[in-house]
Amino acid sequence: MKHRTSATVLIVMFALAAACSPSPPAPWYKLSGPLVSSKTTMATAWEFPKNPLKDPTLDDSKLSNEIRLGFRIFTDTPHEAPQFTPSKVSCNNCHLNGGQRERSLPLVGVAGMFPEYNKRSGRLYSLGDRIVDCFIRSENATGMNEAPDSQEALPATTSKEVLAVSAYLTWLARGSEVGRNPAWRGQNTIASSDLIPIAKLEPRKGEALFLEHCTNCHGEDGQGVQIGDKKAGPLWGPDSWNDGAGAARVYTLAGIIRYSMPYLDPGRLTDEEAQQLAAFIDSKPRPRYPFKQQDYRTEKLPPDSVYYAKR
Repeated sequence: MKHRTSATVLIVMFALAAACSPSPPAPWYKLSGPLVSSKTTMATAWEFPKNPLKDPTLDDSKLSNEIRLGFRIFTDTPHEAPQFTPSKVSCNNCHLNGGQRERSLPLVGVAGMFPEYNKRSGRLYSLGDRIVDCFIRSENATGMNEAPDSQEALPATTSKEVLAVSAYLTWLARGSEVGRNPAWRGQNTIASSDLIPIAKLEPRKGEALFLEHCTNCHGEDGQGVQIGDKKAGPLWGPDSWNDGAGAARVYTLAGIIRYSMPYLDPGRLTDEEAQQLAAFIDSKPRPRYPFKQQDYRTEKLPPDSVYYAKR
C-alpha cells in the first residue's frame, strides 16, 4: 500500500505541475493512444512522444533533473550507467522509443501497477526491484564483479541510477489511473495456442531467417551494425544480455521479435518465424547470470527457459 500511495502522490504532483505549465508541442507523427504506432518506420525510430529533455512543463527542480537523468540512462544505458552495464545493451533496445512504442514492451502508465507479484522471484516487487532486475540481467550488471557470485557493488533500489529511471517511468505514468493495467501492456506476446513446443523449434531455420531479415542492423555476427550515431544491440556473446534475462526465454524473445522487428518493417514476420528466430538467438552463448538457483523456487520453471537446468 505504501508503494501505491507513493506512486499516487507522484502522479498527482506531475498532474498539478502540468496544469500550471505550458503544454509540450504535439508530435508531427500519428500516435496510437499515447504511444508511437507499432507500424512505425525509421522516420520515427528515435522519436519520443514524451521527451523530458524538451518538455517545458519540467523545471530545474531536483525531481525534474532526476526524470531527465532517468531518460538519458534509459536511452543510452552503457554510457550513462557504465558501472552497471558491462554489456552494450540499453533499456531502449527492447523498450523502443523510450518505452513509448506500441507492442514493444511499452512502459507508459506501468509505474502505477507496482508493487506487483514477480513469478521468477516468487515475491512482490516494487518498481525499483524491477529496474534492479533489468540492470543485473538485461544489462548484465553481475558481469562487472571480479567474483561474479558476489552481490557486492550490484545496483540496489537506492542506487541513484535506479531512482532516476524510477522517476522517468513514474513521469511516464502521469495522468494514468493507479492500479489499472494499461491496455497496451502485454500485447507483445504470441498467443499460447500458437506457441510451438521448444523441442520442435529448429535453430538452423532461425539462422536462415536471421541471415535474411536481421543482418542489415545486427550483422552476421549478431553484434550490431553502426548506423549513423546509433548501433543495434548485440544479440549474443559477452556484450549481450545474460542467460537470466527475460530475453533469454525463447517465447519472450519471440514476442519482442514478432511485433518490433524487422526494425524497418515491424510485424512482417509470422508467429512461427519469430519463434524460430528466437530459438536460434537463444541457442547462442551469452554471459552467465550467477544467481539462477534463486529463480523459480516457488513457481514452475517455464518451458522456454533454455538456459536453466531442468528440474
